[in-house]
Amino acid sequence: MASEAQDGNGSDPTPNATDMNPGDDAPPGTPGTGEDVCLQCSGKGKIQDGGECPNCGGTGKVIKGVAGG
Repeated sequence: MASEAQDGNGSDPTPNATDMNPGDDAPPGTPGTGEDVCLQCSGKGKIQDGGECPNCGGTGKVIKGVAGG
């Protein structure tokens, strides 16, 4: 996993687009988002042939927007 960027004072990590999988709406840690079950692999992290799920990167989770407008 790529290292996370830091804000101007060197403390809190900020979301990093390189940490995204194809099924993610936004990088992990982005305000207004949360983890959801990957629908492509049903949260298993593997596809039918036993390989890693390309949608979630094998985690079984994707990052989705949860905030309403």
